[in-house]
Amino acid sequence: MCYRLAKKGGLKEAVNAKVIKVDEKSWDAEVMKSDKPVMVDFWAGWCPPCNAVAPVIEELAGEYSDKVKFAKLDIDGNQRLAGRYQVRGIPTFIVFLNGEEKIRLVGAKPKAMFVAELSKWLG
Repeated sequence: MCYRLAKKGGLKEAVNAKVIKVDEKSWDAEVMKSDKPVMVDFWAGWCPPCNAVAPVIEELAGEYSDKVKFAKLDIDGNQRLAGRYQVRGIPTFIVFLNGEEKIRLVGAKPKAMFVAELSKWLG
């Protein structure tokens, strides 16, 4: 798990069409007012565990996009949102349903753990 450090340059992003990028401007429309659950990946490009788990999130998005929206929030550019949700270490994954936090996972996890947690909410 990475802990928030001073912002470093050269952030890289690997967002596919099934994983949307959110920020403070799009947060309410994409996450809080979504008609389906949203898994938000709080991450930073300089965080090795964040980059290691990114392909897992992309796989999940490909498999579950009909039931769950997947989003990435760069904590360096959106520190207020990270603070509002008390994100202390990254990667942090929060699933929101009807604007409320339902699941929180901290640290890189195997795909099976994400599937097990999502299954609790997807039936």
